[in-house]
Amino acid sequence: MCLELALEGERLCKAGDCRAGVAFFQAAIKAGTDDLRTLSAIYSQLGNAYFYLGDYLKAMQYHKHDLTLARTMRDKLGEAKSSGNLGNTLKVMGKFDEAMICCKRHLEIAQELKDKLSEGRALYNLGNIYHAKGKHIGRTGEQDPGEFPEDVRSCLQQAVQYYEDNLQLMRELNETAAQGRACGNLGNTYYLLGNFKQAIHYHEERLKIAREFGDKAAERRANSNLGNSHIFLGEFESAADHYKRTLVLAQELGDRAVEAQACYSLGNTYTLLRDYSTAIDYHLRHLIIAQQLMDRVGEGRACWSLGNAHAATGNHEKALYFASKHLEISNELGDPMGQATAQMNVSDLRKTLGLPYEPTSGAEEDRPSPGMRRFRVRRQSMEELDLIQSEHLGDEESFFDLLSRFQSKRMDEQRCSLADDLLDLIVGMQSKRMDEQRVALPHLPGLHPPEVLQRLSLTDENEAPDDTFLEMLMRCQGSRLEDQRSTLPVDTEPEVEPCPPSRGPTVPDEDFFSLIMRLQSGRMEDQRASVPVRSVLAKSAVGGGGNRKEKKK
Repeated sequence: MCLELALEGERLCKAGDCRAGVAFFQAAIKAGTDDLRTLSAIYSQLGNAYFYLGDYLKAMQYHKHDLTLARTMRDKLGEAKSSGNLGNTLKVMGKFDEAMICCKRHLEIAQELKDKLSEGRALYNLGNIYHAKGKHIGRTGEQDPGEFPEDVRSCLQQAVQYYEDNLQLMRELNETAAQGRACGNLGNTYYLLGNFKQAIHYHEERLKIAREFGDKAAERRANSNLGNSHIFLGEFESAADHYKRTLVLAQELGDRAVEAQACYSLGNTYTLLRDYSTAIDYHLRHLIIAQQLMDRVGEGRACWSLGNAHAATGNHEKALYFASKHLEISNELGDPMGQATAQMNVSDLRKTLGLPYEPTSGAEEDRPSPGMRRFRVRRQSMEELDLIQSEHLGDEESFFDLLSRFQSKRMDEQRCSLADDLLDLIVGMQSKRMDEQRVALPHLPGLHPPEVLQRLSLTDENEAPDDTFLEMLMRCQGSRLEDQRSTLPVDTEPEVEPCPPSRGPTVPDEDFFSLIMRLQSGRMEDQRASVPVRSVLAKSAVGGGGNRKEKKK
């Protein structure tokens, strides 16, 4: 009965119905089994299913059970897979150091077993962890790619090393699809390091492989990333060509949010090329889709851009209309920077038109700033956004096919600290002597009768288990416990902070947006206070902005 229920759970998960699959797996555990390998498979797939559903606490719990069982059975291959799965889960939780330890354990076992495919997955996962950690640390500042502090650069350089090792191994194994994933992530990482020419090299390789496999989603991402890299080199026409291809592919894929992002990027690129009429056309397309998708952040960005473009053409009436709409939306969202910028633009435009200054509402000063109200907009996946996108994980064996689809949908609800759960993981499994194992065996749900584990633990008494892995986890957790309790998971914002929503589903990442704004203004402080409206675009530092990046290189 347990096996039949588990097989049905597996079928449902592979068909994409993970919620129903979880119900069958839980029923299988309730039915119980004395077959440890069947139970291990159930734990692994339950962990994967909960991961897909975004319940990372439960995902960690079942991958922990799987790891415990694999170590108890002295199943090295099972320990490698469960360590990798646990590492991936910890990475998504923002527990990067613990994730590294788990995935390094996966790598160590794979190399010991001479399992090249498993070794490749471990290398790829380690690259992803260092890449994610670098981005996570880098988000605390306002640096452009290539301008991150040393601790961020160190993480990114480690990611490059693991990705390059993975790529070399995948070439040896003639695994072309895996080579494409490695090239995509190498392009993303070199982009963050400010090496845009190398980023372009790898994204072109990614594009070639995507076309070979007919993978339009990967082709779309590669074109978008190529556009972004060309922007930072000041090669705006090349960027526009890639963004146009991105737009066509987004339409073919029926992805309206990405279609809007491509229009937004094209609008800004044509602004940099000083083709304002074309820029206005693309920004209007972005605005329409943002309104249809009820993305107020994107709508505000579109109005901001439209106001700037109309001001550059001398159409101050339309510029004032869009600047006023930008102010209205910024007030609604509680975006202090947007409010300040829009208010200055409205004031300047009214002066230009000879109109008296009018507050946006009668008693604006008497009301608390919307920026102080609690407001949160769900942040979208970097896989769904157009800049620095990470490729899908390719671990088909340990994370079955449906999880590769999930990797484009980051879940950001996991806000609670997991330090205690990690300590439970360590305390529940760690022992230096077989006698200690006999005293306190871990509880494994679904194991009937539980004495099976007791009998198993009595075998091979002279062979002490390898505890280096768990000791490393304990030391790491002990040194970082307090930090982990205050650390948010990747890409989440504290709800109590009055920070403005920085992006919506139709807006690419903020570093690209800020670059565009700086290229369109003479000074950083001017850009923050007011996007210029009086002939600033006629003097925009397009060449200077691109050359600034070139000189840095």
